[in-house]
Amino acid sequence: MNRAHSLPPAVAPVESPSGRIVEDAVFRKISWRVMPLILIAYICAFLDRINIGYAQLQMKQDLAFSDAVYGLGAGIFFVTYLLFEVPSNLLLEKIGARLTFLRIMVLWGLTSTATAFVTVPWQFYGIRLLLGLFEAGFFPGIILYLTYWYPSQRRGRVTGLFLFGMPITGVLGGPLSGTIMSRLEGLGGMHGWQWLFLVEGLPTVLLGILLYCMLPDQPARAAWLNEAEKALVQSVLDADHGGETRAGRHGQPHGRLKAALADPKTYVLAFVYFCCACAVYTLTFWLPTMIKGLGVASIDTIGWYTAVPYIFGALGVLVISRSSDRFKERRWHVGGTLVLGSVVLALTSCLGTTVVPVMVLLCVASFFIFGGGSLFWSIPPTYLGRDAAAAGIAVISSLGILGGFVSPTLIGWIKGTTGSIQMGLLALTAVVIGGGLTILLGLPKSAVRVGPGDGANAH
Repeated sequence: MNRAHSLPPAVAPVESPSGRIVEDAVFRKISWRVMPLILIAYICAFLDRINIGYAQLQMKQDLAFSDAVYGLGAGIFFVTYLLFEVPSNLLLEKIGARLTFLRIMVLWGLTSTATAFVTVPWQFYGIRLLLGLFEAGFFPGIILYLTYWYPSQRRGRVTGLFLFGMPITGVLGGPLSGTIMSRLEGLGGMHGWQWLFLVEGLPTVLLGILLYCMLPDQPARAAWLNEAEKALVQSVLDADHGGETRAGRHGQPHGRLKAALADPKTYVLAFVYFCCACAVYTLTFWLPTMIKGLGVASIDTIGWYTAVPYIFGALGVLVISRSSDRFKERRWHVGGTLVLGSVVLALTSCLGTTVVPVMVLLCVASFFIFGGGSLFWSIPPTYLGRDAAAAGIAVISSLGILGGFVSPTLIGWIKGTTGSIQMGLLALTAVVIGGGLTILLGLPKSAVRVGPGDGANAH
């Protein structure tokens, strides 16, 4: 029986023009209720992850940390992040999104705040490992959570909106971090970098409590949707998955994890995400240092300079995700943009300390790297089978996020050894080109579904 005909009378079948208007209105309502909370939460998450890039401008000198110590500390976060992402995502399906996000945000907010009190390298490494442990599961949890609310043909845009928080954090975080560090230096006998972790860490705890109070676990539990709207959303989601149900033969957590680990597509996507992470975290962890290398001495000014490439990164997220949805194409929009962005980023090291040309290239690189990197996450939920989605997304994120460990650690070591960041950027470019070619040649066009019925054979 056609599910649309079983809907309450208040909802027209989505195949009709009036039904499409009603459907669009319902998903707009969902977006206004859900996406602002998710966006703000991710801004806090990304700020707590990258503020180390600003803190190290003072922290390395105050604590006598080398570039290698900083690079390892920045990257070691991702080791525990990797180990605990899959269990966290499986737990989300069991206990719900609200409790999962509350646990994650409260613990990571407190841990990020505690970074203000490290004094020696082993404490720095320990705090970063704890931060990775507690934050694990937030990102793949949000990606999974979006599949509870949106069908695949709408997911490119909403995923881009969620990941819009990444460059927006840079736009806001650079000036904010620079201002905190310069204006609060010495206040209460504390350094500016210590105040940075205090001011930017504690609000995350409060936001975690807010999400628990305001974010429904799924459409069926949203008090602000009526029964007809809930039925419409469920109908659209069921049609998007070709009638699949979540109670398949891999219904138990260990079965879903086994299905994801046995699927070769999981490892192809994990490598592509590894390359995305290498590109993104090279920018986020080393951008303040690169700008300082242009002769910009004031921390306040460095913060404002870093905002400019992030503005273009934000534009890239919006433009590339909308273009991908419009043309119903994912592979070239992800693979092509990542390759372009990494090549342009490597070229910045060839221009010396000429400020304007380097800033222009950094803006172009940010546009493509953030745009392609954010769009990547619209692919796994539709490329993987529904049974494997929860565990598969977490496995892909866990393995791929190693790029966030490899890129800052490798570049820190190369910079400390050679005194230049150039060779590190060239190595990064080679890796990202490999990821771009993998998504273009390793993923068949028919497997990356962008609308109902497209690429159904992927399941």
